[in-house]
Amino acid sequence: LKQVFNKDKTFRPKRKFEPGTQRFELHKRAQATLHSGVDLKAAVQLPMGEDQNDWVAVHVVDFFNRINLIYGTICEFCTERTCPVMSGGPKYEYRWQDDMKYKKPTALPAPQYMNLLMDWIEMQINNEDIFPTSVGKCERE
Repeated sequence: LKQVFNKDKTFRPKRKFEPGTQRFELHKRAQATLHSGVDLKAAVQLPMGEDQNDWVAVHVVDFFNRINLIYGTICEFCTERTCPVMSGGPKYEYRWQDDMKYKKPTALPAPQYMNLLMDWIEMQINNEDIFPTSVGKCERE
């Protein structure tokens, strides 16, 4: 397990909600629903009286945390040697472009692609303009 929780790997610690905040309460409600064996449609249904953007933000962060845990358990088996291409099977190859270092879609080994992807997602989640931590302040389109 020491390998899985190595910060130099792709695993990242869970993003947490501050206890006592409304988002923390929404997170607890979402967790209780998911662990109760209720169908998925009911688990993600917006609770009465809650802000839709806050509810979506809670689920996005939770999904990111779960993907991190899953990837953390398999990343040691996918090295640059064993996974030289980020692909979705033989017909699909994913290329990285971020308009900063990678200005054009660039083929990368899967671990490098995943590290860049997880860093990018974490940056989006931590961006207060996209995911404000103050409840009810999400931008509305």
